[in-house]
Amino acid sequence: MPDLWSAVLGYLLGSIPFGMLLTRLAGLGDIRAIGSGNIGATNVLRTGRKGLAAATLILDGGKGALAAAMAAHLAGTEPGLIAGFAAVLGHNFPLWLKFKGGKGVATTFGVLLVTAWPVGLAACLTWLAVAKLFRISSLAALAALALSPIYALLLATPEHALMAAGLAGLGFIRHHANIRRLLKGEEPRIGQKKG
Repeated sequence: MPDLWSAVLGYLLGSIPFGMLLTRLAGLGDIRAIGSGNIGATNVLRTGRKGLAAATLILDGGKGALAAAMAAHLAGTEPGLIAGFAAVLGHNFPLWLKFKGGKGVATTFGVLLVTAWPVGLAACLTWLAVAKLFRISSLAALAALALSPIYALLLATPEHALMAAGLAGLGFIRHHANIRRLLKGEEPRIGQKKG
């Protein structure tokens, strides 16, 4: 039973579309009509509002972290991992937006940082290094996601690695269009507006 309510809690927290809420409150309209149409921080950055993008990043990461931390505190490590995974599912497929959400990178990082902080830190540093080198957000995200299960095996437990692998799989599925553009050399760089 703790696993079930942890999953429900995580999904509902993860479903809160902070990028969309913040851009609407700022009078920018529906973020889904801008750039890539994504509700995450990278697309919010395309509005030119760095503060809003940073707030979206923090809140999207925070909801994953909160879900995992609450469930872990109340019921133990495994429910915490389940809640964290469900929070990313909620972000990617939110009930309130007809299951059309974001890509879950910030939420995944929040979950990793709370469930096994060395793994989360390693994933974040990977993102930063690849982003600095190539200036492509999606490439940085894919590299960090791909390496996170390895980091979890080395720095945490097999259970953490299994969750990280599941989150990486979700992330790759949500980045399918980005992967196609990367292969064609058409993926926009950080700071470049996408038409």
